[in-house]
Amino acid sequence: MTRVPFNADWTVKPKVSSFADLVAGGAAGQSVVLPHDAMLSLPRSASDSEGPSTGYYPGGVVEYSKTLDVPEQWRTRRVTLEFEAVYRDAMVFVNGSFAGQHRNGYTGFRIALDPYLRYGQSNTIRVEARAHQDSRWYSGLGIHRDTYLHVRELVHIADDGIRVTTPEVDDEGALVEVAVTVRNEGLSTRTVDLHVELRDEEGVLVAGDVVPVTVTTGAPAVSRTRLYVADARRWGVEDPYLYRATVRLRDRDGDGEATLDDVGVNVGIRTLQLDPRHGLRVNGRTVKLRGACVHHDNGPLGAAAIGRADERRIEILKSAGFNAVRSSHNPASNALLDACDRHGMLVLDESFDMWFEHMKAFDYSLDFPEWWERDIEAMVAKCFNHPSVIMYSIGNEIPETGSPMGGVWGRRLAEKVRACDDTRYVTNAISSFWAVSAEILPDLEKKLAELRSRGVNDVMTAMTDFFDGITTSELVTQRTAESHAAVDVAGLNYAEQRYASDGQRFPHRVVLGTESNPQKIAAIWPLVEQLPHVIGDFTWTGWDYLGEVGLGRTDYPSETDTTGLDPDYPWLLAWCGDIDITGHRRPASYYREIVYGLRREPYLAVFRPQFHGRPRQEMQWAWSDTVAGWSWNVAPGSPVEAEVYSAADEVELFVNGRSVGKEPAGPRHAFRARFDTEYQPGEITAVAYHADGERSQVDLRTAADARLCVESDRSVLRADHSDLAYVTIELRDAEGNLAHDEDREVSVEVSGAGVLQALGSARPVTEERFDTPRHTTFDGRALVIVRPTGPGGIRVQVDCTGLAPVILKIEARGNDGPCAPSLPAV
Repeated sequence: MTRVPFNADWTVKPKVSSFADLVAGGAAGQSVVLPHDAMLSLPRSASDSEGPSTGYYPGGVVEYSKTLDVPEQWRTRRVTLEFEAVYRDAMVFVNGSFAGQHRNGYTGFRIALDPYLRYGQSNTIRVEARAHQDSRWYSGLGIHRDTYLHVRELVHIADDGIRVTTPEVDDEGALVEVAVTVRNEGLSTRTVDLHVELRDEEGVLVAGDVVPVTVTTGAPAVSRTRLYVADARRWGVEDPYLYRATVRLRDRDGDGEATLDDVGVNVGIRTLQLDPRHGLRVNGRTVKLRGACVHHDNGPLGAAAIGRADERRIEILKSAGFNAVRSSHNPASNALLDACDRHGMLVLDESFDMWFEHMKAFDYSLDFPEWWERDIEAMVAKCFNHPSVIMYSIGNEIPETGSPMGGVWGRRLAEKVRACDDTRYVTNAISSFWAVSAEILPDLEKKLAELRSRGVNDVMTAMTDFFDGITTSELVTQRTAESHAAVDVAGLNYAEQRYASDGQRFPHRVVLGTESNPQKIAAIWPLVEQLPHVIGDFTWTGWDYLGEVGLGRTDYPSETDTTGLDPDYPWLLAWCGDIDITGHRRPASYYREIVYGLRREPYLAVFRPQFHGRPRQEMQWAWSDTVAGWSWNVAPGSPVEAEVYSAADEVELFVNGRSVGKEPAGPRHAFRARFDTEYQPGEITAVAYHADGERSQVDLRTAADARLCVESDRSVLRADHSDLAYVTIELRDAEGNLAHDEDREVSVEVSGAGVLQALGSARPVTEERFDTPRHTTFDGRALVIVRPTGPGGIRVQVDCTGLAPVILKIEARGNDGPCAPSLPAV
């Protein structure tokens, strides 16, 4: 098989009717490189019908086009175009003829081009995509994942035709089974030689075999090669070791040297076990999932799943203490799974956010009855050879799960997954509230009516008590029993109150916290550690995202404010991630790391003093409105509140060497101590006193004159469209102290062998865009994303009024020409 990236030289424009296009003179599209998100360039508006769900981005219909020169020799080949995902309802046309459709915006599909090609000529491929009131969060719009062109011989390895399993693994070695499906689209029976090789990370051959395979026309043949690997090195969270399996088809009819097809896949040798006594075991050792729910968008890039973006996200999540991600609430990208394989991040891949009951007026519920099986098959086929994937989810907060027919459909979906892959586990992320919502909505409406005249704090407290009562009710226990029984792991969203009781009532049930409140991690994590049948917890969310705006915001209302809970335009972000959209770790991330037992040093954060003394209302998914900084634009002596996170028994706070006081911390006090003090420029220090007599401390200092500090995550890139340079801009003084309360507008110019892909900050409320060369810092930081266009030097210049400009140089290496690959040889 010849498989080449097909991402370069596309154009995109709004889709209009043929008549309108003719009247307009056939407007040319904008040149783009895939993956691409067309929604990001659309104008946000307070009046847009999509509203807070999408961050006030509108929906729309767009049209991508690309030309392909097809040689005469391809008449005897099979030509296919692979899309890893298009959001949404993709319609594909070749030379003006309809070639295929795919409704789901997150699963992959392939389009056979052969019936529509004009050999020896230039061919036009056109892809339509649309988004309109179909997502509860920012979805993006367009061809947001990679595309590939396949040109194959008539006898070839089938699509997703290599499946590698490790059925037997022990301390002496491992049995690796490579199942290969071979197709023959010719007119006569063929016998080919199947060469299978397994190599280690250094490229050394560790096992291999050659077998003949006879393939009749039109009937696929499956060949299974069993390879024994002595002293096999296992893939795991701490040591994500990957082998490489290569499968080649060679023609027997000639000299035996002609290669008909050549496909390689990574292989991770590992075992999985699951039971309520030991929980989840990977390679025989119990692993508790320190999980992060993540949406698919990449912040300033929108929904574009550019390879380096997904890898950087996994790197940062792993360094922050997470060992698992949940792809909420749709199948993850191949790029993200590849990164998880390389970095040892376990994956719960999720299929659907809805079945038959809609969440938005025109969402996937309209397509689920017809498409669910194909989308399950696509998700599993994508995941099968990724050792990082340990579990599939068949849904998120599906209302039907509390009904008998919901149990029927739960079993139907779970069995479909198992039929496609019986080597992994299945869960269903069930919300107690949504499972019984039809029965309790009258009580909820009554409760809300009673609370309308009360303050926001009272409303939030009362509603929390109301939902907690539903979660632990006998009604929920009975209504969800069948749905939980249909899967291997009972997925509970916001139901840690059930962890212990479910273990007693259902002694064979394994439980996973598929979604939880970040504020409650200090109470949740001890349950995970103490209860063997509870295998982990996934917080909402590990990484902040576009849309569902203000989900984790902090308001400062009056005590009598009973206005609506939806934040107004120009809110952009959910603002509930441990890590913000630029990849910067927020205070909640360090708190979680301490709760997990992975950080000994204390962490010091300061509440924004301009709001001191005002009522503070934190939404359910909020973290404290704090910054790790001591450079405030308030008068000296202004009151300020600080908090220290620590596993130590006691912490002490100092301002300019003067003790403010000591407070208890550690697990008995939720790892948190708060102090009231006054702001005085200089230094604030937190000292933790550990039970073993040791001390650890952290200091924050006031910044002097700020300057631009510009740094790239890497100085050398691959000359490849899938690579990116992440360049951080920070306002720091000569000693490195952050001027976080002195935000300024910066401008960026990129020249040479790269382009400015995005510029932005983590500011949750803004009208600024990510696709312009100017942006304002937030808490002293901004982020530049540079994409290489070919080999050579890249120059990044950052300017800011009143500050000296900074020039950064990056090198792109690895290709002899532009990033666009050459077409397959004939």
